[in-house]
Amino acid sequence: MATNLQMTPQLEQIHGEIRDNFRALANGFQKLDKIKDSNRQSNQLEELTGKMRECKRLIKEFDREIKDEEGRNPPEVNKQLNDEKQSMIKELNSYVALRKTYMNTLGNKKVELFDMGASAPTAEENVQLASEMSNQELINAGMKTMDETDQAIERSKQVVYQTVEVGTQTAATLKGQTEQMGRVVNELDSIQFSIKKASQLVKEIGRQVATDKCIMLFLFLIVCGVIAIIVVKIVNPHNKDIRDIPGLAPPAPTRRLLYVRTGEHFD
Repeated sequence: MATNLQMTPQLEQIHGEIRDNFRALANGFQKLDKIKDSNRQSNQLEELTGKMRECKRLIKEFDREIKDEEGRNPPEVNKQLNDEKQSMIKELNSYVALRKTYMNTLGNKKVELFDMGASAPTAEENVQLASEMSNQELINAGMKTMDETDQAIERSKQVVYQTVEVGTQTAATLKGQTEQMGRVVNELDSIQFSIKKASQLVKEIGRQVATDKCIMLFLFLIVCGVIAIIVVKIVNPHNKDIRDIPGLAPPAPTRRLLYVRTGEHFD
């Protein structure tokens, strides 16, 4: 495990989740060796298969993050991250191969039980029946048995042929469904990645809007204070408790209006 890689917080989180799944896979396969019951082994393999699918999804997300950050990282950092990705892919493939080995082992251990129905006649009963029959009856019985055997063989051939056809059609259908599911999983991974990016962008916009609102509120309070001081100075110009605002001229003193009466002259 690489410990000195230069990764963004998002890459570190994905990398840690992948390593946690790898540890769970290693412990799961160790426990699988100690389980003797075939059903419990099958259940354990299903759980480990789910872990492998999760690792595959996380590695894809790790690769997308590397490509997204490739332009902002030095070449040596990009090389280290790609090497780590390849290392994780090899480790996942080793677990996949180990799962196939266990699946083959479980397949060989399964035993099919068949109900044989009514017991066949014993050798003594066959001899007794044959001694009571004439030669013609024996010949007829033998021919009848041969016909029944031929018919059974033909029916078996038809069943085998039909089974092969059904198996071929089922395999083709499963292949198409598997490819379709793979495309759906890839689309879901892309949508999840886009949602994460969008949520991060929304958080950044929210922080910027909150900062702008604080600045506008502060400026609004300053403007309100200046307007209040101007109003007070205009209403009460002789109030010495309020200083003059720099750049604002004090109010002009009251001037007496001189009315010029008709007929008066000034020297």
